[in-house]
Formats: sequence, C-alpha cells, structure tokens
Amino acid sequence: MEEDLLPFLTHLVTKAGEITLRYFQTALTIDRKDDASPVTAADRESEEFLRREIERTFPHDEILGEEFGLSGEKASRRRWILDPLDATKTFLHGVPLYGVLVGVETEGELIAGGIAIPALQEVLVAQKGKGCWWNGRRCSVSKVGSLKDALLLTTDVANNYRYGRGKEWEALSSAARMVRTWGDCYGYVLVATGRADVMVDPIAELWDIAAVKPIIEEAGGRFTDYAGQATIESRCGIATNGILHEEVLRLASRGLVE
Repeated sequence: MEEDLLPFLTHLVTKAGEITLRYFQTALTIDRKDDASPVTAADRESEEFLRREIERTFPHDEILGEEFGLSGEKASRRRWILDPLDATKTFLHGVPLYGVLVGVETEGELIAGGIAIPALQEVLVAQKGKGCWWNGRRCSVSKVGSLKDALLLTTDVANNYRYGRGKEWEALSSAARMVRTWGDCYGYVLVATGRADVMVDPIAELWDIAAVKPIIEEAGGRFTDYAGQATIESRCGIATNGILHEEVLRLASRGLVE
C-alpha cells in the first residue's frame, strides 16, 4: 500500500511557493529557454528545493522537472513530476494566479498531486483513496448539471484557435453561462474546489497537468484529453465536475468525430 504522501506534498508545494513569493512583484532578470518561454531565478530555485527534498526523503525515486529534466533511478516504480512555477508569464506581470505543482506517478499511474497558489495562500493536495484537501479541509467539485449554468475556464482563448480547437471553443463558450480566463493551474484549482465547473487546455506539458489529474479525480470530477481518455500523455486536458463531462466532450471534440 502506498504511504500517506499528503503531509509531504503539502510541505513541498507550500515551501516551494514561499520561495517564489520572495521574487513575486520584484524586478527580475528574465532568461529565455529554447522555446522562447521565460524562466527566472524563482523557477530554478523552486525546483532546486523540490528536488533536494524529494531526493533526501525518497532517494531511489525518479524526478522529472520542467527546468532540470530527468534524474534519479530509471528503474524506480515512482516518479515525481515537477512544475516549480506554473504560469511564469502571469507571475512576471505581478498577477497572483500562478502556482507550484507536484505530481506523483507510481508504475505509470498518477496517484497523488499537490498545487500551491502562493500569493493567495491556497494549497490543494490529493492522493488516490484519500480525497482532495484544500487548506486542510476536504473539498469537492460542483454539482452544476448543465453547461448552460456552468462557469467555463481556459488559460488563453487564442490557444484554442492556435491549436486547432477554435470551432470547438466557440461551441463550448456559447453554451456556457459564463466564461473567464482564470487559467493555468488556478483554473483546475477552481474546478476541484467547486468554484468553477469546466477547465479546458488545448495544449499542456506533462508537468502542467500531472498534479491536476489526481486532484480533480479525488475531488469527484473527471480529467481526460479531448478524446475522452484519462491520460496526460496527449498534452492537453479537460477537467469538469464529472456531471458535465460528456456534454463538454461532445462539443470540445467535435473535430475528432465528425
């Protein structure tokens, strides 16, 4: 049986989040990665902390991080997937909707995750069979039963068009009661805590959504790709309260079935 990882996940994302806060709303040097995306000392220092803590506590585990790649024993049954500062562009604009994410994968299955939203002092952790916990209290997705009553989120409306989901986005957004771009990891936090009902991400890296899948599922929702598969390997994601999932998939995946 997997040990209780919730206290350690809480420690990891909380303390890494405190590191990012030291840099938040300050004048930062911005470097560019090979894909032209921004990276700062806050990203790097946060990941260095996460790696040190995991290596000290679980020295035989594998670690995959956004900034420093893959390390650890490849034969390990467990892998930690790190996004030390999700939504760096948001962070650089001084907007508090950024986060720290840690996902835990055992023998290919995502079984636990933690997300901190440091500037808002929100911490969300979940583990398979142990529920989802928001600042120490159990949380769950909403009970909204129809998209016409739902709050729909996405990170960037333009991305839906950029990655070939424009018509699908128009169908979804037209059907929803309200649409907002409270996206990146915070959008998933809002779904898991019942404050939003749907989050769609036409493009995402593994570290963007590894923590998200177990969190949404343990909160009672569903997380899949656009084809309805419960995987992060497709580099995209749809999270809902579960009740709405089939309705959302019919609109979001029209291009796959027509």
